[in-house]
Amino acid sequence: MPARRTPLTSAALALLAVGALAGCGGHGDGTAADGKPPTAAANVSPDGGHAQAERLPQRLPGVGPRTTAHIPADAQQVVLVTGHDEHSPHSTAVLYQRTADGWQAGASWPAHNALDGWTTDHYEGDLHSPEGVFTLTDAGGLLANPGTKLPYTHSYGFTATGAGFEGEPLAGAFNYVVAINYNHVPGTSPLSTERPMGASRGGGIWIHVDHGGPTHGCVSLTQDHMKELLRALDPARHPVIVMGDVSWLAQ
Repeated sequence: MPARRTPLTSAALALLAVGALAGCGGHGDGTAADGKPPTAAANVSPDGGHAQAERLPQRLPGVGPRTTAHIPADAQQVVLVTGHDEHSPHSTAVLYQRTADGWQAGASWPAHNALDGWTTDHYEGDLHSPEGVFTLTDAGGLLANPGTKLPYTHSYGFTATGAGFEGEPLAGAFNYVVAINYNHVPGTSPLSTERPMGASRGGGIWIHVDHGGPTHGCVSLTQDHMKELLRALDPARHPVIVMGDVSWLAQ
């Protein structure tokens, strides 16, 4: 699929000066299920009556075979982030749990992604979120661990200052974060600046607290939803994030 990129802009350079953090696209491993919606099937209940049981999808809804092929076989948790379109900063996130019967969906959460949408060829400062399938192994934040089983770095290094693209304050944006393993070394703090693909490919791509506007490259959720996500993610279930715009994911 053709790569989508935009050049580094002066606005990007200015906004990338949010503290000395590596997060939200500050610098940047990754890769990129013709899903069918759940349907109801009638089952006979013990008392002879009929009960409606939900038939779980065997593939993630809205995700085509190309993307599905990149989901590790041992992944039992998937954060599916679906961008509204290629150029939109708005998206929806759902945590799916793999069960013996198929993929069980959690709640649907509104989310933001990068200002200029999505790209399959992310570079530093391009103001796009990278599309693909990436593992989730490390978390952290300005606030104490809310109960996640992921390794958690509690540090003042997650202090965010300044304003976002719409003038909204960034304070609290990194209260809770999960590192997306795009150009990030699994098993290291989200604050790590080590970039396996080189600094030019960006990094510091996180799931973090939403500040009310587009991000530089990250995915953001409300603070309450971030706490829910952190408490649900379990390294023993090998969680991954599948992220991209709706048309790209469907292929």
